[in-house]
Amino acid sequence: MLELAILGLLHESPMHGYELRKQLTTKLGAFRAAISYGSLYPTLRRLQTDGWISEGAPPAGMPASADEVPLLTGKRGRVVYTITAEGKERFQELLTAAGPETYDSEAGFGVHFAFFARTDPATRLRILEGRRRRVEERREGMRDVLSRAAERLDAYTLELQRHGLDACEREVRWLEELIANERNGTTPQPPSADPERSS
Repeated sequence: MLELAILGLLHESPMHGYELRKQLTTKLGAFRAAISYGSLYPTLRRLQTDGWISEGAPPAGMPASADEVPLLTGKRGRVVYTITAEGKERFQELLTAAGPETYDSEAGFGVHFAFFARTDPATRLRILEGRRRRVEERREGMRDVLSRAAERLDAYTLELQRHGLDACEREVRWLEELIANERNGTTPQPPSADPERSS
């Protein structure tokens, strides 16, 4: 999934490694993007070896970062990664993959969902429907546990199970709304500014 996320971000614009990590957190959220430099840089090297990205000096007009290396210090400046034509093709291949890895895990689903704007409608629908099936299965499993073991669970464990069940039910409703939007050919609308929610 890291490969898809990196190629997707570089498809938007060239970036330094540090900026890539920052954008991963922004786009995917801190939980889904909890990656270390120990996994980011080896993946960048592999993508480079595969010919999907290239590295070089910042392109003309790219804003300098706040901690840019001063001229004439002898230190190496920041490397900027850019997606290649082959990398764009690979990104499209990864986007159209709609197997279980795209909806079974939080990370896999989150990464694919983050790039839904660049994904074709049929693939989006397959991923959303697959995710809904998985969450419904999880929800039914939790209902089963609650009905069979509720009297054996302490109050806090029972609350934790109920919280998990509530989260599954919310996600199923959200997915059903997204699926309906996909079938109708409409895109989700950002929430309007609700003054009561911000207070």
